[in-house]
Amino acid sequence: MLVLHRQSHRIEHRGFKDFPDFLCPGDVLVLNDSRVLPARLHGRNQRTGGQFEILLLEENSVNDWWAMMRPGKRAKPGTKIMLLTKSGEPADAVAEVTELNHEGHRRLHFSGAANIVGELGRLGEMPLPPYIERQGEQAADLERYQTVFAAAAGSVAAPTAGLHFTPELLAKIRALGVTICFLTLHVGAGTFLPVKAQNIAGHKMHAEWFAVGEATVAAVNAAKKAGRRIVAVGTTATRALETIARQNNGMLNVYKGKTDIFIFPPAPFHRRTKKPADAT
Repeated sequence: MLVLHRQSHRIEHRGFKDFPDFLCPGDVLVLNDSRVLPARLHGRNQRTGGQFEILLLEENSVNDWWAMMRPGKRAKPGTKIMLLTKSGEPADAVAEVTELNHEGHRRLHFSGAANIVGELGRLGEMPLPPYIERQGEQAADLERYQTVFAAAAGSVAAPTAGLHFTPELLAKIRALGVTICFLTLHVGAGTFLPVKAQNIAGHKMHAEWFAVGEATVAAVNAAKKAGRRIVAVGTTATRALETIARQNNGMLNVYKGKTDIFIFPPAPFHRRTKKPADAT
């Protein structure tokens, strides 16, 4: 864990187990409770028998999804793909490519299943990142590639900053007098896209759906009014909080919608005006 002491500009390297040492009674810790879907599917072209790998990205409505596909050049509109089970057997569900967008993603309509989301446990694999170098899915992946507080399913990649927390560490943090609250931001295609713009300000972020409920709004707003710290865990929680704060004079309100904000230096944060002696 890299720690920046703002006033002294000192940088310190610590283990994540030491994270509670940098919290204070009265702090509000905000975590993203999005749960990762087993969103990687395999299928076969109904006409040619060619193999496809599908990564679901964003649900438009029931059985209507945007997806990344490989090989993409063969996934033209009108292509019908018979989905396969994890053991490689044909399933009842079929995906038809209906549209192609400027990012190269395919829009898929699923048939043969009331809701493809309900079939993902049988057909889908966890979308493990490429730096986990091993072949094949393991049974434990469904739970191990999740935060311990994951609840609302919808992400296609884990909110990785939260992966380090354990139930024991969360209990220790609560015992310090820190309020822990949650929001939901479903990690989408943006996590896979590199910055290609020559000027970082020209990079366009992919929009991601998020929701912040009453309990979190109340906890954060009370802390801000009292001059206490808000500690957002990871870029997903930060983007969600900042999106609402920018629209609401620095405070939060209950919200459901999408965010495409891109935070990079020297962007200001809509935070409380009182500063701690040496924030980390």
